[in-house]
Amino acid sequence: MRTLIVDDERLARNELKRLLEPYTKIEIVGEAANAEEALVLIEDLQPELLFLDIQMPGKNGFELLSSIEGKSPEVIFTTAYDEYAIKAFEFNALDYLLKPIDTERLKETIHRIEENQAHPEPIAHSQERVEKVLGANDQVFVKDGEKCWFVKLGKIRLFESMGNYVRLHFDDQKPLVLKSLNNLEERLDPNTYFRANRKHIINLNWIEKIEPWFSGGLLVTLQGGDKIEISRRQAIRFKELMSL
Repeated sequence: MRTLIVDDERLARNELKRLLEPYTKIEIVGEAANAEEALVLIEDLQPELLFLDIQMPGKNGFELLSSIEGKSPEVIFTTAYDEYAIKAFEFNALDYLLKPIDTERLKETIHRIEENQAHPEPIAHSQERVEKVLGANDQVFVKDGEKCWFVKLGKIRLFESMGNYVRLHFDDQKPLVLKSLNNLEERLDPNTYFRANRKHIINLNWIEKIEPWFSGGLLVTLQGGDKIEISRRQAIRFKELMSL
């Protein structure tokens, strides 16, 4: 897999090249110290994969991706900073590696790449980036104020609409992300995440109790104590989905 490393630190580029040496399917075709260099190399070398730092002088990694014309390579973010990670919902990266890069995490990432190559997804008719449906095992970064989390979606038991934001409920945390519930619903696996009503999406794996509710609706209790009403219209779909 033709690979380009983009990082403004020479030592970081050298260390990543060293870590990638055992993986013969990863062919490093070039390296760049900033977005401007990377854009030229992407056009000239047509890499299939980018190991991309986020915080760099000039354009950051996200701005670089937005500047690529035509088909984008697959992307693995590599960074020592997670304050930029709120963009994870918007860029369909293969993975996100925090520096210093752990060899086992890198091994998992390379294994995922090899699996993707062995079982490629159908090519979309549109040239636009096709957004991957996110399942329970996908990991995303969440940022709220000064706090950041790298969390598996399977741990998020509830998505709650709060105007232009969505509140995520996982562990004892309830951060807000600047997304609409409708936008998130389009990205989430419908076999795991269910739109209970106008304000809530629930993780079906976290359901602890189901009770009849007013006007033909249902009341669902999630592990952790959250009680969510499933509207009458959605209750029909819910019963079909859960085979009640």
